[in-house]
Amino acid sequence: MFTYTVSVSTGKQEFAETINDIYLTLVGTESCSDRTLLDKSVVDHFARGSVVSVDINVKEILGDIVLVKLEKEKILFNDHWYCRSISVTTPSGDCVQFPCYRWIDFEKEVVLRDDKDRLSQDDNMKEYRRMELESRQLLFRWKEWHPGFPMSIDANSSTELPLDIQFEAAKSVDFSLNYITAIKNLGLNKFLKLSSWKDVADFEKIFVKIKNTVSGLTEYVMQNWNKDYFFGYQFLNGCNPVVIRKCMNLPDKFAVTQEMVQGSLDRGLTLQEELKTGNIYIADYAILAGVQANATDPDTKQYLAAPFCLLYKNSQNEILPIAIQLSRQTTAGVGNTVFLPSDNQYDWMLAKMWVKYADFSVHQLVTHLLRTHLISEVFAIAMYRQLAAVHPVFKLLIPHVRFTIAINTAAREKLICKSGLFDKANGTGGIGIAEVIQKAMKTLTYKSLCFPEAMKARGVDNKEDLPNYYYRDDGMMVWEAVKSFVSDVVKIYYGSDETVQEDEEIQAFVQDVCFSGMKNCPKDCEFPNSLKTREQLVEYLTVVIFTASAQHAAVNFGQFDWFAWIPNSPSTMRKPPPTQKGQVDMKYIMDSLPDRGRSSWHLGAVWALSQYQDEELFLGVYPDKHFTEQSVIEATKTFRKKLGEVINIIKSRNEKLKLPYCYLSPDRIPNSVAI
Repeated sequence: MFTYTVSVSTGKQEFAETINDIYLTLVGTESCSDRTLLDKSVVDHFARGSVVSVDINVKEILGDIVLVKLEKEKILFNDHWYCRSISVTTPSGDCVQFPCYRWIDFEKEVVLRDDKDRLSQDDNMKEYRRMELESRQLLFRWKEWHPGFPMSIDANSSTELPLDIQFEAAKSVDFSLNYITAIKNLGLNKFLKLSSWKDVADFEKIFVKIKNTVSGLTEYVMQNWNKDYFFGYQFLNGCNPVVIRKCMNLPDKFAVTQEMVQGSLDRGLTLQEELKTGNIYIADYAILAGVQANATDPDTKQYLAAPFCLLYKNSQNEILPIAIQLSRQTTAGVGNTVFLPSDNQYDWMLAKMWVKYADFSVHQLVTHLLRTHLISEVFAIAMYRQLAAVHPVFKLLIPHVRFTIAINTAAREKLICKSGLFDKANGTGGIGIAEVIQKAMKTLTYKSLCFPEAMKARGVDNKEDLPNYYYRDDGMMVWEAVKSFVSDVVKIYYGSDETVQEDEEIQAFVQDVCFSGMKNCPKDCEFPNSLKTREQLVEYLTVVIFTASAQHAAVNFGQFDWFAWIPNSPSTMRKPPPTQKGQVDMKYIMDSLPDRGRSSWHLGAVWALSQYQDEELFLGVYPDKHFTEQSVIEATKTFRKKLGEVINIIKSRNEKLKLPYCYLSPDRIPNSVAI
């Protein structure tokens, strides 16, 4: 008799106190073991989470162990268990690792491959690979949740998702519970059914209640929100730092003139000269033109606008607003009133509020929801459908899709659905959600997800030209660190461009993204349907990882900091935008801003969305050992070292700043979109 020792590492046992019968089979190159029922005393250890060992005796040597098969008997109650990995020690003392990192449910059979990484063209067990992918494609089905949106997972609720991608705790995806808990914790319950605020200072009543949760930055926002320099600063380093772009020519519908802004230009140049010099920038919210405002509450009419905001980089390198237009009529006239810093304080204050309201709306639906959450879900689904578990790119990406499908499914179930929580506070609620996403999809391109390309396209890539843009500076450092790591891994497995072209699974992966996941994008969206070089593969995988980690962190975790002070970022407006000057006072402004109930829902939302998950895994931290190749382990160490250098650079810079920018410090960037 020959003895093989099988060690099973388990964990995350949240559902079962006892586990039913489990069968195990070893498959070698020469033979396979009998289907072995694991002893009940051994199985009982699984529920507690541990490493347990069992001996399997066979009559003849099995050869090289290439597969481990697991089966669990189906019973009436839920007793699935989480298997981290299995190791097999042969009679000769060799140890073979079989990574698992998945839930074992009442499936007919789970087949585990050893820990060696294999491209599809190099695998001599293609049949098992094919069976694995066919099985996954039945679980991960595409579905069009709403016309014009990126495709999503075919699941109506979180409980319908495959176990391996569900959240580990149901409370993590209960938006209703999270928001209500946030409102309760923030002490806002009594505001929920109250009406308008009396004046701006009245908003401070909220902050008396939530002072223990308010950061120094939030305090700074509260004190400086109405100052022009701070209004401009947020286009660079606030929660939506992706809208500002260099303006070389004024839009046709923008009625601003030289005479209007002359008093704001401090270099003695004309507006045309400043445009040519490159000191004029613009925030253009054309995407909101024609969008229907939230009409889900018959008792409260809400409004939207599509503003232009002209910004000037003055001689002190401050970004200042110099002209705001809240409408875009085809011909000049009353409707195209241009508001200026020289106007009376209420006109200018309200004009800036309308810009910040538009900016908040675009942030929520385009910058955050579409361009991080929904895009990352497309990459995740395609990965599960087209890349086998032994594929090195699957192992590279798996930490960066953790919980993404789960959080998006929960959002569709409770947050952005009809009569969902988004409708309670936001002017783009109701049908506005679909209208904005559909518009944004028409202009979404693959290259806009490439961070350096996105900076160039907006004309904001030059540090000397536009200093103090920390989102850009830190984003470039993180992008380069991720790209270098991806490049190191790609070079280990792909010896040439031809190797990329011959990898059927990689080609199927990008095709699935292009033709299925992003099928509602226009033909010129540039999402590749094939990859021909290693350089293209490196860029593509860098986009996947950067979008899920750094880009999401930059636009998500500052929401409470920047949006908690309602006048700085209103979530809706209850009065129409002014069309003439001198017609508004503080009462009109207060009647325009969100009422107390909507303000409370808004605060609960931005607080809940700004929280890190329990046991958050930050960029470069990979506790699950998918890779065992020493060369990849070394590449990962190099990646962490580079990320550490970025952390130190950011920390050193922030020590000199009045307002530190931390959102893209790698120790604050989760690996994936999970909140």
